[in-house]
Amino acid sequence: MSRIGKMPISLPKGVDLKYDKSASKVSVKGPKGELHQNIDPDIEVKIEDGTVTVTRPTDQKRHREMHGLYRALLNNMVLGVSEGYKKQLELVGVGYRASNRGQVLELSLGFSHPIYFVIPKEVKLSTISEKGQNPTVILESNDKQLLGQVAAKIRALRKPEPYKGKGIRFTGEEIRRKAGKSAGKGGGKGKK
Repeated sequence: MSRIGKMPISLPKGVDLKYDKSASKVSVKGPKGELHQNIDPDIEVKIEDGTVTVTRPTDQKRHREMHGLYRALLNNMVLGVSEGYKKQLELVGVGYRASNRGQVLELSLGFSHPIYFVIPKEVKLSTISEKGQNPTVILESNDKQLLGQVAAKIRALRKPEPYKGKGIRFTGEEIRRKAGKSAGKGGGKGKK
Protein backbone atom coordinates (compact mmCIF):
# COMPACT_ATOMS: atom_id res chain seq x y z
CA MET A 1 0.00 0.00 0.00
CA SER A 2 1.04 3.58 -0.62
CA ARG A 3 2.18 5.12 2.66
CA ILE A 4 0.65 8.47 1.75
CA GLY A 5 -2.38 7.02 -0.06
CA LYS A 6 -3.64 4.94 2.86
CA MET A 7 -3.53 7.81 5.39
CA PRO A 8 -7.04 9.11 6.17
CA ILE A 9 -7.85 12.82 5.79
CA SER A 10 -9.76 14.33 8.72
CA LEU A 11 -12.19 17.10 7.81
CA PRO A 12 -11.97 20.17 10.10
CA LYS A 13 -15.10 21.92 11.37
CA GLY A 14 -16.78 23.98 8.66
CA VAL A 15 -15.25 22.01 5.75
CA ASP A 16 -17.63 20.08 3.50
CA LEU A 17 -16.36 17.52 0.96
CA LYS A 18 -18.64 16.10 -1.75
CA TYR A 19 -17.72 13.30 -4.18
CA ASP A 20 -19.71 12.93 -7.42
CA LYS A 21 -18.92 9.37 -8.55
CA SER A 22 -20.67 9.69 -11.93
CA ALA A 23 -18.60 12.76 -12.93
CA SER A 24 -15.50 11.62 -10.94
CA LYS A 25 -15.27 15.05 -9.33
CA VAL A 26 -14.55 16.15 -5.76
CA SER A 27 -15.72 19.52 -4.39
CA VAL A 28 -14.38 20.92 -1.13
CA LYS A 29 -16.06 23.93 0.49
CA GLY A 30 -14.81 25.78 3.55
CA PRO A 31 -14.42 29.20 5.16
CA LYS A 32 -11.65 30.24 2.71
CA GLY A 33 -13.53 29.29 -0.48
CA GLU A 34 -14.36 26.36 -2.72
CA LEU A 35 -12.12 24.06 -4.80
CA HIS A 36 -12.85 21.35 -7.37
CA GLN A 37 -10.72 18.42 -8.59
CA ASN A 38 -11.35 15.78 -11.23
CA ILE A 39 -10.35 12.27 -10.10
CA ASP A 40 -9.56 9.18 -12.15
CA PRO A 41 -12.68 6.93 -12.28
CA ASP A 42 -10.66 3.93 -10.98
CA ILE A 43 -9.81 5.66 -7.68
CA GLU A 44 -12.50 5.40 -4.98
CA VAL A 45 -13.14 8.17 -2.43
CA LYS A 46 -15.07 7.27 0.75
CA ILE A 47 -16.43 9.82 3.24
CA GLU A 48 -17.33 8.44 6.70
CA ASP A 49 -17.71 10.26 10.04
CA GLY A 50 -15.65 13.33 9.10
CA THR A 51 -12.76 11.34 7.59
CA VAL A 52 -11.96 10.78 3.93
CA THR A 53 -10.14 7.68 2.65
CA VAL A 54 -8.81 7.06 -0.86
CA THR A 55 -8.61 3.46 -2.14
CA ARG A 56 -7.37 1.84 -5.34
CA PRO A 57 -8.81 -1.24 -7.10
CA THR A 58 -5.55 -3.12 -7.93
CA ASP A 59 -1.81 -3.03 -7.37
CA GLN A 60 -1.04 -2.01 -10.97
CA LYS A 61 1.72 0.57 -11.28
CA ARG A 62 -0.75 3.17 -12.66
CA HIS A 63 -3.16 2.68 -9.73
CA ARG A 64 -0.34 2.82 -7.17
CA GLU A 65 0.89 6.11 -8.69
CA MET A 66 -2.55 7.72 -8.61
CA HIS A 67 -3.40 6.51 -5.10
CA GLY A 68 -0.90 8.75 -3.30
CA LEU A 69 -1.31 11.59 -5.79
CA TYR A 70 -5.07 12.02 -5.33
CA ARG A 71 -4.84 11.63 -1.55
CA ALA A 72 -2.22 14.42 -1.47
CA LEU A 73 -4.30 16.65 -3.77
CA LEU A 74 -7.42 16.16 -1.61
CA ASN A 75 -5.45 16.88 1.58
CA ASN A 76 -4.05 20.10 0.04
CA MET A 77 -7.59 21.15 -0.92
CA VAL A 78 -8.92 20.52 2.61
CA LEU A 79 -6.03 22.50 4.16
CA GLY A 80 -6.47 25.26 1.57
CA VAL A 81 -10.18 25.90 2.24
CA SER A 82 -9.73 25.70 6.03
CA GLU A 83 -6.38 27.50 6.65
CA GLY A 84 -5.10 28.75 3.27
CA TYR A 85 -1.54 28.98 1.95
CA LYS A 86 0.96 31.84 1.97
CA LYS A 87 4.24 32.45 0.11
CA GLN A 88 6.65 35.35 0.59
CA LEU A 89 9.15 36.48 -2.02
CA GLU A 90 12.06 38.76 -1.17
CA LEU A 91 13.76 41.09 -3.69
CA VAL A 92 17.49 41.27 -2.98
CA GLY A 93 19.47 43.88 -4.93
CA VAL A 94 20.25 47.60 -5.10
CA GLY A 95 17.31 49.52 -6.57
CA TYR A 96 14.97 46.51 -6.63
CA ARG A 97 11.42 47.64 -5.85
CA ALA A 98 7.95 46.07 -5.72
CA SER A 99 4.54 47.71 -5.59
CA ASN A 100 1.02 46.70 -6.49
CA ARG A 101 -2.12 48.34 -7.83
CA GLY A 102 -4.95 45.87 -7.26
CA GLN A 103 -3.92 42.58 -8.89
CA VAL A 104 -1.07 44.10 -10.95
CA LEU A 105 2.41 43.66 -9.48
CA GLU A 106 4.99 46.23 -10.61
CA LEU A 107 8.63 45.17 -10.24
CA SER A 108 11.86 47.11 -10.79
CA LEU A 109 14.58 44.47 -11.13
CA GLY A 110 17.53 46.33 -12.62
CA PHE A 111 16.27 46.11 -16.21
CA SER A 112 15.78 49.22 -18.38
CA HIS A 113 12.01 48.94 -17.90
CA PRO A 114 9.61 48.03 -15.07
CA ILE A 115 7.89 44.63 -15.23
CA TYR A 116 4.12 44.43 -14.81
CA PHE A 117 2.81 41.02 -13.70
CA VAL A 118 -0.96 40.35 -13.55
CA ILE A 119 -1.87 38.07 -10.62
CA PRO A 120 -4.93 35.77 -10.96
CA LYS A 121 -7.98 36.87 -8.93
CA GLU A 122 -7.82 33.68 -6.80
CA VAL A 123 -4.49 34.87 -5.31
CA LYS A 124 -4.41 37.77 -2.82
CA LEU A 125 -1.43 40.08 -3.40
CA SER A 126 0.30 42.53 -1.06
CA THR A 127 3.72 44.19 -1.02
CA ILE A 128 5.85 45.55 1.84
CA SER A 129 8.60 48.15 1.32
CA GLU A 130 10.24 49.24 4.57
CA LYS A 131 13.37 51.35 4.81
CA GLY A 132 16.45 49.21 5.45
CA GLN A 133 14.61 45.99 4.55
CA ASN A 134 14.38 44.12 1.26
CA PRO A 135 11.05 44.63 -0.57
CA THR A 136 8.69 41.70 0.04
CA VAL A 137 5.86 40.31 -2.10
CA ILE A 138 3.22 38.32 -0.16
CA LEU A 139 0.92 35.91 -2.01
CA GLU A 140 -2.04 34.16 -0.31
CA SER A 141 -4.52 31.66 -1.73
CA ASN A 142 -6.53 28.54 -0.91
CA ASP A 143 -5.20 26.77 -4.06
CA LYS A 144 -1.70 25.45 -3.32
CA GLN A 145 -1.04 24.49 -6.94
CA LEU A 146 -1.92 27.92 -8.38
CA LEU A 147 -0.05 29.75 -5.61
CA GLY A 148 3.15 27.78 -6.25
CA GLN A 149 2.90 28.34 -10.00
CA VAL A 150 2.45 32.13 -9.65
CA ALA A 151 5.31 32.37 -7.12
CA ALA A 152 7.62 30.34 -9.40
CA LYS A 153 6.83 32.59 -12.39
CA ILE A 154 7.62 35.73 -10.36
CA ARG A 155 10.88 34.17 -9.11
CA ALA A 156 11.83 33.22 -12.69
CA LEU A 157 11.82 36.92 -13.69
CA ARG A 158 15.17 37.35 -11.88
CA LYS A 159 16.52 34.15 -10.28
CA PRO A 160 19.05 34.58 -7.46
CA GLU A 161 22.56 34.56 -8.86
CA PRO A 162 25.26 32.59 -6.99
CA TYR A 163 27.97 35.29 -6.69
CA LYS A 164 26.29 38.23 -4.95
CA GLY A 165 22.92 36.60 -4.20
CA LYS A 166 20.94 39.28 -6.07
CA GLY A 167 17.51 38.35 -7.42
CA ILE A 168 14.08 37.20 -6.26
CA ARG A 169 14.06 34.45 -3.65
CA PHE A 170 11.57 32.84 -1.30
CA THR A 171 11.85 34.17 2.26
CA GLY A 172 14.16 31.81 4.14
CA GLU A 173 15.56 30.20 0.97
CA GLU A 174 19.25 29.31 1.14
CA ILE A 175 21.28 30.32 -1.93
CA ARG A 176 24.45 28.36 -2.63
CA ARG A 177 27.16 30.94 -3.03
CA LYS A 178 30.25 30.65 -5.21
CA ALA A 179 33.62 32.29 -4.65
CA GLY A 180 34.43 35.03 -7.14
CA LYS A 181 37.60 35.32 -9.18
CA SER A 182 40.77 35.32 -7.11
CA ALA A 183 43.46 37.85 -7.97
CA GLY A 184 46.18 36.22 -10.03
CA LYS A 185 49.67 36.06 -8.49
CA GLY A 186 51.27 34.35 -11.44
CA GLY A 187 53.75 37.17 -12.09
CA GLY A 188 52.41 38.25 -15.44
CA LYS A 189 51.98 34.77 -16.88
CA GLY A 190 49.07 34.37 -19.24
CA LYS A 191 48.31 34.87 -22.91
CA LYS A 192 51.14 36.02 -25.16
